Amino acid sequence: MAQYRISGVWKNANDVITAYAFHTVGENSISRAVKKTKTEAIALLETKGNSAVTWIWNYSTASWSIGEAVQVVNGPNGKYLRSNPDNKLTDNLGHLIDFDWIAP
Repeated sequence: MAQYRISGVWKNANDVITAYAFHTVGENSISRAVKKTKTEAIALLETKGNSAVTWIWNYSTASWSIGEAVQVVNGPNGKYLRSNPDNKLTDNLGHLIDFDWIAP
């Protein structure tokens, strides 16, 4: 059973998320970001007991804030990750940091 935080995404030329920045939550620490493909991310969160939340950079306080719970959803185009489905911009994690320009 593992807990994760997702702080960012990588997108393709069509603005579709292809990978996520996963951080493993330890007893007294949180790991650096590890790039997980969409397939790897879905497999991690479909493993019984694993869970994830968004981890959002708060520019006002210059610190990280825990966001919403993330779940695997089976949509018309296949499985993907989504936070609380309340029709907000944050639902599909597209609002997270775009890691494309930080790390390939």
